[in-house]
Amino acid sequence: MLRILDARTGEPVDAAPAGRGLVRVHAHPPGADLTGLRVLLVADVLVRALEVGGNSAWATLTSPPDVAAPSGPRDADDRAAPEASGGAAGLLARAAGLGIRPFEEHPETEPAPVAMRTVDVVAQGAAATNGPRVEVAAADGTGQGPSAAPGDPTVLRLALLARPRDVPLTLDAGVLADAEGALGRWRSAVAGWATRPSKPVPEDVRLRLRAAWEDDLDVPAVLDVLRSVETSGIPEGARFETYAYADRLLGLELTREIGTSL
Repeated sequence: MLRILDARTGEPVDAAPAGRGLVRVHAHPPGADLTGLRVLLVADVLVRALEVGGNSAWATLTSPPDVAAPSGPRDADDRAAPEASGGAAGLLARAAGLGIRPFEEHPETEPAPVAMRTVDVVAQGAAATNGPRVEVAAADGTGQGPSAAPGDPTVLRLALLARPRDVPLTLDAGVLADAEGALGRWRSAVAGWATRPSKPVPEDVRLRLRAAWEDDLDVPAVLDVLRSVETSGIPEGARFETYAYADRLLGLELTREIGTSL
């Protein structure tokens, strides 16, 4: 059962009530910057975790107000620099580039399907909400230069996921380089493992993965499990299935290079 820490009370609660009813995940990006993108990404992963657990989820948001694009030089690839184009439309375009699902614009005051629970995903310090809330710390691009603008948007996705969501994050060139290196290594390994006889995900590994993401959506712990599996003695076919299974939550396109070297 997926449990999240309700930031209102500091106590864990079930993300979905018993009965597998509809859960509304409502994102409140505070602006068209990296913090807004991080809020949408956490909401996307929460929806994925609910769906993997067999729950129906409805992804909605209250868009941030349009703001003017900041002055100053842009990064070489705007997909990796959400600040480079202001406003809600720019934020949502970059979210799509990161593989974040479309969130339906639906203010909480409008009529809606009856959800058994609404979970709000907000930036730290946001206005009070009525139901359980997940808070996301600020992210910024201080120290970025042209080399920090990845051509593959999923590099930015991994960089944002690799740190605990309640810890402020500065995305500098080193952080993005680490994410790019890990993604390249894992995709290459997965492509090789895919050529071996398939074997199921070992039960102890599956339980470790589920325990990680069902414990307050602990994505860094999920990534730690993948790192341990990468260099383990687990059969390669089982390693492939493990990475493919975890990617249902992570959305990192870990199987993308299968067959590309043929």
